[in-house]
Amino acid sequence: MTDRFCGSCAAVLERREVFGVERPVCPQCGRVVYHDPKVAAVCVVARGGEVLMIRRGTDTGYGLWSLPGGFVDRGEVVESAAAREAWEETGLEVAVEGLIGLFSLSGDPVIVAAFAAREIGGGLAPGPEALEAGFFSLDGLPELAFSRDREILARWRSAR
Repeated sequence: MTDRFCGSCAAVLERREVFGVERPVCPQCGRVVYHDPKVAAVCVVARGGEVLMIRRGTDTGYGLWSLPGGFVDRGEVVESAAAREAWEETGLEVAVEGLIGLFSLSGDPVIVAAFAAREIGGGLAPGPEALEAGFFSLDGLPELAFSRDREILARWRSAR
């Protein structure tokens, strides 16, 4: 998404270097447009030595597998978002037990908060954004949509 007009005075924005980064700047009022990152929350849920994964039914990574998770809504507690997303995508209710870590990649606007979680109810069924949901051995993971998931699982495994 590219901003074209200033949100304060409606002048056409220009690209200028600000603190070493090229950003949209208003030549009239001097307002700098900062694009905030998106925060996502994911859960690692284990059952009998396997971890819960979903096969994505949305554009990013369509048909590939990932940890259940998604974007945190404005004003939502991150742990609540992780539990909500797990339920929406898998039908399982989970209790978030602890932070595995925060994960980000250079040039990627998404910061991922990864949590260990425990299954407490519900029934395994893919939600509207998932084609499938299931449990997989760490040594037999399907093709992953995000390289970050492998890093999250490695950190989770080493902390156990």
